[in-house]
Amino acid sequence: LDALDHFAAVLGAHPDIAKVGFGLRIDDLPAHYAHRDTVVAWEQKYWEREVGPGLYAAPIDTTFAMYRAGVGYVLDPALQRPGRFDRRIVVPRPDVRGREGIMQVHSKRTPLAGEVDLSVIARGTPGFSGADLANLVNEAALLAARISKRVVAMAEFEAAKDKVMMGAERRSLVMSDAEKEMTAYHEAGHALCALNLPECYPVHKATIIPRGRALGMVMSLPEGDRYSKSRAKCLAELTMAMGGRAAEEIIFGADKVSNGASGDIKMATWYAKKMVCEWGMSSRMGMIEYGDHEDYVFLGREIGRSRGYSEHTAREIDEEVHQIVNGAYERAKKILGENREQVEKIAAALLEYETLDGAQVEEIVKHGRMMNPPPKGLTAPSAPTPSEPLPANRPVEKMPDKGTILPGLEGAPAGA
Repeated sequence: LDALDHFAAVLGAHPDIAKVGFGLRIDDLPAHYAHRDTVVAWEQKYWEREVGPGLYAAPIDTTFAMYRAGVGYVLDPALQRPGRFDRRIVVPRPDVRGREGIMQVHSKRTPLAGEVDLSVIARGTPGFSGADLANLVNEAALLAARISKRVVAMAEFEAAKDKVMMGAERRSLVMSDAEKEMTAYHEAGHALCALNLPECYPVHKATIIPRGRALGMVMSLPEGDRYSKSRAKCLAELTMAMGGRAAEEIIFGADKVSNGASGDIKMATWYAKKMVCEWGMSSRMGMIEYGDHEDYVFLGREIGRSRGYSEHTAREIDEEVHQIVNGAYERAKKILGENREQVEKIAAALLEYETLDGAQVEEIVKHGRMMNPPPKGLTAPSAPTPSEPLPANRPVEKMPDKGTILPGLEGAPAGA
């Protein structure tokens, strides 16, 4: 419905609502009334053409509570003056109690096994949004239905959590043995760096099963809700991110490293720039914010505008980011070089079992072997070597031609 239809529908269905006012939600308000420097000329007429007539046609004593879900920096400053869009209500991600309550709502119609404890699941899903939790319950129900279970157990919730966090498994992806080995050592490097750095979150799971766009993954989860990070924590996460490439270089040599670390490098560069330019975690650059980080390219306000600092300062920022990322890479190489035997054991376990949880990785590091090994999963198919014949296609059986238009329509009337 457009604005006029919305007003008419609400006033017609609830005549008394005009006495107390009502709310109107405009989802596309920034698209039509964004910053005046960037908005298109014909969009500037949206307010007068659509919303304005509805406001003027309403009774004088009507109170309108207009709101827009999203970010406020897109709106023109004139709309944020007192009496207009002057209230900002922050809706953060739910805490552990909120997550439990959200799952209780979404699981009302889902038959749960007696062992299911939503409070345990809530403690194991820090950082999940309400939509993530709804998806978690839905995925768990689908997993149970696929194996013809009448109730959803904790095992389905655990598998659903992995799918929501890491993406769906791609077991059909064909990988060579060399790529699997490279991926196993890459993920072993991430996991071992995380275990050797107390500031890193505990390892939740390590896998070499392709998920999403990644060929493997090491997922860490905090033991509770976290709302801030120290400089030591940021440096530890950078070191963990560099652990994959460092393991490849140590095991295979500098000339044999792969492009599998592209995502890690991108994340580390972003992290280091935040530390230098926004978080004041660089002693060289000091407690200064470099650049306006609330404006985005799509707003158009960056075109033709200076960065706010000189070329010399930009060079210093690049050098500091380079030093932070390279320092993390050297720390990762030192950790893995001192514990190469453990890297090889974790990689061997990943090649054999494909997926390990955090406790199993810790057992390998502490005892040299797993005390409770997981069941072996279905191995993803490898690429056939030239000496292996490709599987023959099943021959297609030809249907006998009976002179009709389509088989099975022999008795159909003409023109049907």
